[in-house]
Amino acid sequence: MDAATVSLGALLVAIVVSCTIRLHVGFLAIALAWITGVYIAGMSANEVMNGFPTRLFLTLAGVTLLFSQAQANGTLDRIAYKAVHYCRGNVGVMPIMFFVLAFVLASVGPGNIASTALIAPMAMAVAGQVGIPAFLMAIMVGNGANAGSLSPIAPTGIIVNEVMAEIGLDGFEQLTYINNMLAHVVIAFLAYFIFGGWRLLGRYHSETLVVPPSDSSNLNSGSGTIEFDTAHWITIAVIGSLLVGVILFDVNVGLGAFAAAILLSLLKAGDELEAVKLMPWRVIMMVCGVTVLISVLDETGGLDLFTQLLAGVSTPQSVTAVVAFSTGFISIYSSTSGVVLPAFLPTVPGLAEQLGGVAPLAIASSMNVGAHLVDVSALSTLGALCMAAAPSSEDSRKLFNQLMAWGLSMTVVGAFVCFLLFTVLRIGLP
Repeated sequence: MDAATVSLGALLVAIVVSCTIRLHVGFLAIALAWITGVYIAGMSANEVMNGFPTRLFLTLAGVTLLFSQAQANGTLDRIAYKAVHYCRGNVGVMPIMFFVLAFVLASVGPGNIASTALIAPMAMAVAGQVGIPAFLMAIMVGNGANAGSLSPIAPTGIIVNEVMAEIGLDGFEQLTYINNMLAHVVIAFLAYFIFGGWRLLGRYHSETLVVPPSDSSNLNSGSGTIEFDTAHWITIAVIGSLLVGVILFDVNVGLGAFAAAILLSLLKAGDELEAVKLMPWRVIMMVCGVTVLISVLDETGGLDLFTQLLAGVSTPQSVTAVVAFSTGFISIYSSTSGVVLPAFLPTVPGLAEQLGGVAPLAIASSMNVGAHLVDVSALSTLGALCMAAAPSSEDSRKLFNQLMAWGLSMTVVGAFVCFLLFTVLRIGLP
């Protein structure tokens, strides 16, 4: 058996493991890369280690460190808590508000998982108090967070843009973000109306809402007020300055985030030691480990073999639907940012070349959108966070079944949406 086949087999093993057992797939991928690269393909250990994505690691570490500080000092909690009061008791507006809040938070830096972890406890508690179906609230929160997940300064956006740049699709950061955002906005608000959200618009809740903050935020909510102290305003100002620097002055987001995090510590507005404990190290190392394995695939020809397999079940007309369905189905059980997209996106140039007549950006966009649309499944992190935060009065088995049905249905919906957007309408394509 040649090295290309073995390396592709190693990737398939990593994907299956990520879907079935709780073994850290990043560490497994590094071990498989070492065995395959050194003992099958004849690479040196240094050549295998050269596949570690140093730039991506530093960018992810810097961004998550900064926003972990904002989470640890309660700034993000206060922003979310304050937003609840702007609904003025209108029950139908509350799911929309939580969608917007999750979207904004995910877009400005924390990403979809951290934003859902922050928003879901509040949203699900409010849903239980005012009579909003937990399933509807979970869809709005999860899709809101996913709508912002491919922001150029969010962790998943950083991962996707890094991989796309490596395959020659750099310069499409804003378009990637907008395509994904529009798909989630349309799907979420269709669900809002299909599942009865419009009936809630005429209802009002006059009683005081009990909105649970996280333990770290120390909100002064006893009188119904929310206090922002100097540390919180400094945090908001520093994050805002970083955003301006990235957008207007081409500041490197990862290195700028490290500097911003240190500034917060020096100004006594944040605790970097506490923030380090909150950083998503599991996800960071998952992405980096799988990237090491992908680099071995590239060296051994396994990536070309993977591309040939995808091309064999696709045509120029169906490829956007096929890859959206494939990435979506795997993402139900596996990590979208850590496993699925780092594995599939590198196949884009070869797939476009073999099929002919297909824009590489159309294939990449279909992978990005298809993989994310399923992420409110009960087995995905976002869906699981919403389930964990559901009120005790909620039928957990019913909610589980609803979210699983939603995730599975999104594989088909995602395939259709991507075919329509990127094959028929060719949205944003040259």
